[in-house]
Amino acid sequence: MEITLPSPAVGAEIRGVDLCKLDDATFKQIERALGEYGALFFRDQKLAPEDHIAFAERFGEINVNRFFHPVEGHPQIAEVLKEPDQKDNIGGGWHTDHSYDDEPARCSILYAHVIPPSGGDTLYAGLAAAFDALSDGFKDTLRGMRAVHSSRHVFGRKAATRGTDGLDPYSDGRIGNPDAATQDAAHPVVIAHPDTGREILYVNPGFTRHFEGWTIEESKPLLHQLYAHAMKPEFQIRFHWEPGSVAMWDNRSTWHYALNDYHGHRRYLHRITVEGGPLRAAAG
Repeated sequence: MEITLPSPAVGAEIRGVDLCKLDDATFKQIERALGEYGALFFRDQKLAPEDHIAFAERFGEINVNRFFHPVEGHPQIAEVLKEPDQKDNIGGGWHTDHSYDDEPARCSILYAHVIPPSGGDTLYAGLAAAFDALSDGFKDTLRGMRAVHSSRHVFGRKAATRGTDGLDPYSDGRIGNPDAATQDAAHPVVIAHPDTGREILYVNPGFTRHFEGWTIEESKPLLHQLYAHAMKPEFQIRFHWEPGSVAMWDNRSTWHYALNDYHGHRRYLHRITVEGGPLRAAAG
């Protein structure tokens, strides 16, 4: 197994492994690498749905997604799809999966079936490196704070009625079940990574609503400052997909952003998300 690091902030590319045939020692190396690097990228994999599920289950219990359309016969796998005539993609904004849950997801594993001839890359940001780059005084302030995350504004009834043209994920059936979007959760703004103990900035533009005890309007300036900082290119990596590629990321320590720059082409992937646990505030 060969590990290369295309960015010092986030991500590692792993070659020389077949994810369908991992012995325990190789799996442990991959598991350690996920905690250390935040996102892992594999090429030339051939995963049947059963293989994808079996690999994910080695990391923990699978979260059956409330909102995404499932793969037929495999409810553990969510479809990430954009057809040539659809205008909006899924995941087209910086976020981390399931931060609105009381026990946010550990990791997500995305497998590519159909990729456009150009475009459709995914950006990843490393929130440990972003936190490390802050001043000591700013870090101390953030360590004592908590933030509220929610699914309601993204997956709830109001979001589901935004589009009516049949071309966006809400009106064309790719995302549904808006009445299940009732999740609100408060988490520390700076967490200790459950596996490595490293300090992580844990807010994201997709699901974080406000700081605990603050209003949404009061929270916006500081949240936007943190978002702008974490979006700096030095904390990012860009992954170019090919059929058979697998990307997996640690939802506690990264953001991701699926680029929507391939209009007129199909992009189809399978995603599994693995359950996590409660998050602990960093001690400093």
